[in-house]
Amino acid sequence: MQQETPDNAQQGPPPKRRRRRRALFRLGAVGVGLLPFVLIELLCAAFDWGRPDFHDDPFVGFSSIQPLFVRSADGSRYEIARSRLAFFRPDSFAAVKPPGEFRIFCLGGSTVQGRPFAIETSFTTWLEMLLRLADPARRWEVVNCGGISYASYRLVPILEEVLRHQPDLIVLYTGHNEFLEDREYGHVRDLPAAVARPAELLARTRTFHLARSAWSRLRGVPSRPGARAVLGPETDTILDYKGGLARYHRDDAWRRGVMEHYRANLRRMVGLCRQAGVPVVLVNPVTNLRDCPPFKSQHRDGLTAGQLPRWEALCRQAGHVIGGDPFRAADLLRQAAGIDGEYAGLHYLLGRCLDRMGRPAEARAAYLRAKDLDVCPLRMLEPMHADVLAIAGQTRAPLVDARAMFEKRSKGGVLGAGLLVDHVHPSIPGHRLLAEALLEELARQGFVRPRPGWRQRGEQAAREHLDSLGDFYFAKGRERLESLRKWAAGRATLVHTEGPPPPRVPDP
Repeated sequence: MQQETPDNAQQGPPPKRRRRRRALFRLGAVGVGLLPFVLIELLCAAFDWGRPDFHDDPFVGFSSIQPLFVRSADGSRYEIARSRLAFFRPDSFAAVKPPGEFRIFCLGGSTVQGRPFAIETSFTTWLEMLLRLADPARRWEVVNCGGISYASYRLVPILEEVLRHQPDLIVLYTGHNEFLEDREYGHVRDLPAAVARPAELLARTRTFHLARSAWSRLRGVPSRPGARAVLGPETDTILDYKGGLARYHRDDAWRRGVMEHYRANLRRMVGLCRQAGVPVVLVNPVTNLRDCPPFKSQHRDGLTAGQLPRWEALCRQAGHVIGGDPFRAADLLRQAAGIDGEYAGLHYLLGRCLDRMGRPAEARAAYLRAKDLDVCPLRMLEPMHADVLAIAGQTRAPLVDARAMFEKRSKGGVLGAGLLVDHVHPSIPGHRLLAEALLEELARQGFVRPRPGWRQRGEQAAREHLDSLGDFYFAKGRERLESLRKWAAGRATLVHTEGPPPPRVPDP
């Protein structure tokens, strides 16, 4: 009979089983540690304590907030205040809501307003027209709240205002204007990326808000954070001033702060609508990839004196052969990217090569890389598009993915000119397409019951409407488009003559 050795006597469970036990023990320890927090959160929910304050913006404040809508002279309607017409177009709605009216407020920036044209050819006008044709038994009112250069943080006060005017639905189309105004995110910069996300999740709990309110009362100070930037009552964009483009530099920490602020604002606006019991539809904005080079490219830090000439030589060679031999040009550009892969313009040229080579999926990836490396981001970044989709899914808010819809109608799935007139603004047919998509979403939600043939009736009504606008309307639109292109290229002529110094983008 074999005698038991000391090693055999001490042999325990197999290593795999021991690892599993340790993992389960640690998981159980974490669960026990979190149990009091979970119980407190459930208790707060049961008694409605510590409800998250969606009115509280920890990132920015405003020196003053003026109402967007004021009573008309006869008191019968609310209309855009005259003092706001530098940024908004005239629109109005009845002060006393008529019986049976379905009232929709559309909030966003210049795309909502219909730029480079105006409200008359914005998707808001087409939506109202189609709703009346599709379901004439109901009274429809679509109100345009699109402000020039308005970012999400400037839309929150407008949303708070319009929620007091008996809306039946809110449509949010926002994301492209987040980088236009300078504001500091010092309190965000100090948080490592691994800490910022958990901190954001914690800030959305009732326990956090209840504890913060109690601590503030004990200290005798307001619960609203005091480290925020304070902005003026209207937009004051960096590109509005001469030399504005030069003020943009690569600053990853500032960029992360802007994106976190956007995500927080989108959640706040959905939360405000939910608190008010008003449905909200999110729109994933459209972006021109194929026909919009980056607005500003910047070399990576640390390029040596020998690397930069080599990089420039490779790019010059690629430029000479891109028309005749895109394969060779792409190879040269990839070699240049090995030296400096952070220059946005390089990836845009690579996308053009791949387009010519008949590789649309690879071309799209290169265009996206160029957009996200643009140090003057006038197009929303990919994480922001992802935020729109994620928040819609997490909050179960209806979503119109305009970007995906436009891409399906674009060559190779890469969106460019045709449905868009510039870097972000849809063409007039693009606005009509967006209006149709919104109507279809409203039908899915049960708000409208379209009669058969509404599209055909819409085509006829659209032709008559466009004919009624006259040549001057379209001439002014083309003039605004040219001005917009100069503005985006950093060719503004406005200079500060008094008051505070011009906005500054933090240097790297």
